Amino acid sequence: MKRPVVVALNPSIDAEWRVDGVRWEEKNNVLSERRWAGGKGVNVARWLKHLGEDPQLILPLGGASGRELATLLRAEKIAATIIRLGQFPSSEGAGVGSSDHSTRVNVIVSTKAQGQLRFNPLGPLLSKREWQRTLASVRAALRKASCLILSGSLPRGVPVNAYAQIIRLARAAKVPTLLDCDGPALAAAVPAKPFLVKPNDHELAQWSAATSRSVGLRPGALAMSKVTGGWVLVSRGAKPALLVNVTQSIELTATPPKVKPHNTVGAGDSLLAAVAQQIIRHAAPKTWLRAGLATGSTATQLDAGFLPIGRI
Repeated sequence: MKRPVVVALNPSIDAEWRVDGVRWEEKNNVLSERRWAGGKGVNVARWLKHLGEDPQLILPLGGASGRELATLLRAEKIAATIIRLGQFPSSEGAGVGSSDHSTRVNVIVSTKAQGQLRFNPLGPLLSKREWQRTLASVRAALRKASCLILSGSLPRGVPVNAYAQIIRLARAAKVPTLLDCDGPALAAAVPAKPFLVKPNDHELAQWSAATSRSVGLRPGALAMSKVTGGWVLVSRGAKPALLVNVTQSIELTATPPKVKPHNTVGAGDSLLAAVAQQIIRHAAPKTWLRAGLATGSTATQLDAGFLPIGRI
């Protein structure tokens, strides 16, 4: 049985601190703290499972935060292939890696009236051997993959073309790849020709400027699709999303359901999960877009890390 494979190279523990407000140069009292398994790839896997799929998550973990994240994934019954970093133990018992090997902890500061502040560490430092072990795990998982999803930032120590390397492995295995990243990692990965790229409008503008491509939403999306030969889905929050494929001369737009966002953390990840599911099911592209936007809007109504009750 084939299953979606999600690669999360830089997962995290997400920690939300709720405060009345933020006062600079003053003590700020944390009224409550909540922690959950986070990072873009983990979010995608969580939503895929909620939507009825059986995803396999591949991720490097290290240190006490890595052990905590592994425990949380087990509690959510998300199947995970773990590449252990540094002194991360292979069985129960003592052993804590150095800070260079520790899985990052992202901090979200939520206020009543000032919105959110988000602080994301760079992540652990992977050795060359640990990166090669990660690639070997991906290569093995591709044998039974219905699709491959690459989502999130790169940790330290892996090459900037890390996603490009994985996309080439997937193309050789004839597995479609969905890509969601930004910055130099995105610029390096696009020429490897993923099946679908999901930038938001800011990430697309960054890519266009960095690669001297056409600036603007539609020209930028078309330019990216021309490079990949595949699909580009530009998510834009409450604004109409754009799905294009130059090779097939397709341009689709759709507006998300009108909702008042309660939280935006993970909304794009839930969108990508729903799109991946529709691709696996061989649905029409307009269905990808409609399902993705509906699921993303649903995610904005929930606290970060939570799922709705019942199926969407």
